[in-house]
This record gives sequence, C-alpha cells and structure tokens, in this order.
Amino acid sequence: MSDTAADPRLLRAPPKRGIRLSWADERLRAIVWQVLVLGIVGGIVWWLVGNTRHNLEVRRIATGWDFLSREAGLPIAEHVISYSPTNTYARALLIGVLNTLKVAVVGIILATLIGTLVGIARLSKNWLLSRLAAAYIELIRDVPLLLQLLFWYTLLQALPSPRQALHPLTGVFLSNRGLRLPWIEWQDAHSFALLGLVLGAVIAFFYARSARAKQMADGQPRKVWPVALGLIVGLPVLIWLAYGAPFTGDIPALRGFNYAGGMAVTPEYFALLLGLVTYTAAFIAEIVRAGIQAVAKGQWEAAEALGLSRGLIMRKIVLPQALRVIIPPMTSQYLNLTKNSSLAVAIGYQDIVSIANTTLNQTGQAIEGIAIIMLVYLTISLSISLFMNWYNARIALVER
Repeated sequence: MSDTAADPRLLRAPPKRGIRLSWADERLRAIVWQVLVLGIVGGIVWWLVGNTRHNLEVRRIATGWDFLSREAGLPIAEHVISYSPTNTYARALLIGVLNTLKVAVVGIILATLIGTLVGIARLSKNWLLSRLAAAYIELIRDVPLLLQLLFWYTLLQALPSPRQALHPLTGVFLSNRGLRLPWIEWQDAHSFALLGLVLGAVIAFFYARSARAKQMADGQPRKVWPVALGLIVGLPVLIWLAYGAPFTGDIPALRGFNYAGGMAVTPEYFALLLGLVTYTAAFIAEIVRAGIQAVAKGQWEAAEALGLSRGLIMRKIVLPQALRVIIPPMTSQYLNLTKNSSLAVAIGYQDIVSIANTTLNQTGQAIEGIAIIMLVYLTISLSISLFMNWYNARIALVER
C-alpha cells in the first residue's frame, strides 16, 4: 500500500440526488405506483364498509357488541371452567375458545409423538414394521378428515351402554357415553401445586442455561439435576404439604343411566381428538422420515464405527440435525390441526365455531360472530407460528 495520503474528496459519500419531477425518475415512479395502489385498496375498503352499513340499515339488522353482556341461555355440555345457561354470551364464547384450545394443544402433542414414532418405524429395517407404518400413512392420508371424524364418532356410539360398559382397568369405563377415568377431588392445594410446578420448571430452565454459559466460560461442569429436581418436584410437593396435603380419589361409579365421578371424556371430544391426531400424525410421519433421510449417511457410519447403538445414534446425532429440516413443515401441520378442529361442528363438539354459530343465530349478530371466529383462529395460528419460528431460529446453524 502506498504511504501517500488518500485524497479526502475520494472518501466522501456521494451526494444524495433529489427526486426529479420526471416520469423517467424510478423513485418518483415507485412513489406514484405505491400511492395509487394504496388509494385503490383504501377505496375498495371504504366501499365495502359503506355498502355493508347500508345493507344492515335497510334490513334493520342491529350491529355492535352489546349482545356479549346479555344472558346466553345456551346449554354447553363440556366446559373447562364453570358455566351455566344464565351466564353471558361473552362467557359462552370463552368456553368455546377454551374447548378449541383443549383440542388443539392435546392434539398437537399426541400427533407429534405418534407421527415421530411412525416416521422412525417407516425407516426401520424390520420389514413388517416398515410396511405397517407405510400402510398407515397411505391409508390415513388418502381418506378425507371429515369421513374419519364421522367414522370414529359412529364407532364410539356403537359401544355398549353404561350398564354393559367395557372395563379394561380398575376405575376405567368405556361406553357410548364416553370414557370415565379415576381422578382426584381437585382443591386449591392442587391448583397452587400446579402453579409451583410451572414456576419451578421455568426457573430450572433458566438455571440450566446459566450453568451451560458458565461452563462455556470457565470449563467447569456444574450439576443441574439436583436443583432441577428440587424445583420441579420438591417445590410443588412442599406447596401441596403446606396446604394440608389433600388427596381424595374420585372413582367413577354407575349412577342410574350413566357414570358419575372421576374424569369424563365425552364421545364428541374423544372422536374429534382421535380423528385429528391420527390424520395429522400421518403427515408428520412423512416429514420426520424426510428429515431423517436428509442427514448424511456418513453420520450413521461414523457413529456406528464408534460402537454406538442405533437408538443412541438416532436420539443424540440424527434427530437433532434432522430438526432443522423437520420444524418448518411441522409448523404447517400444527396450523392445519388447529384449523381442522373447526370440523367439530359435524359431530356435535361445541368449540368456538359451534358456539359462535349458535350465538349469531340467536342474536342476529352475523358480522360480529364471524369476526370473533376469524380473530380466534388468527390469534392461535399466529401464536403457533411465532413460537415455531422462534424455536427454528434457536436450532438453526449459525455461520461464523
């Protein structure tokens, strides 16, 4: 490099050129087109709003959200929180949202577990296991989901009556009224213990991250499991003991024409969950299979050369690398499962779609009812997408 000083004029940034009032200026053209498109979209929205308001006034259809505070008079058979027909429409719609979330959350967890196992079985060296997994995938994916829901619901309705209920285990009864399982009499101590479990898990997670960061800094390993065990197990148990350690079993028993007590799983919820899980798991299985096959064969060969078992290779080496391929399409399946839960109305499960439809039929608030359904599914879908995108960014390879 020359020792001569560089000309200061060469180090200056080029002067900014102003926008010329000429169609030849590309920046002016870009602004004009953007303003034009924005104006057209705004005009369409203004026309739609005005046309809707005019039609509502002509037909004397009331609008607004005052109906949410009125008494619903709507019976809901299955609800997570307390509800009676004397409650408001707002609470009835909240029950619908919670019922939708109950299906979506449990369905996503079960579909992920079953789909992962079937996807791994599809690649098994056992000929029979591999063919059974392939048959399951092809059969389930080729049958419409609505037909599968109707099939499961019809099958559950064909079960014996409660007096002749199937009794595979102590306290477990399966009949055409649903599934009854033993449970405990839930009290405040159990609620606070559950809250302590969640809080302990969160603290343990951040403690584990801090321990790993310190180990990376000084090279000294730190035991995480004693602290995690104390937070996740010890903290809830202490809270439970502090509130008197209540534990009373609630065993189902036949009362008249149905079972009382225990935990009840209605046929509608059971059929919906079975249909959504088996259907979505078939697609997840193919995603898992493709992700595993995307890992280079040399990874298997190198791990086998070290004497590692196939199960250990799969858990510690292959699956962590396959996740980078699996997560993006898996997000779409989670969204599909959540949106497909709206088919619950076909088998009588009262989710947000069913309750909102009944509400708009009773009140005539069609626009508000449809808007609530759209808002609920949009919120759930965006939440799933944000979480999965965050997780995908955490496991992505970072170039240095």
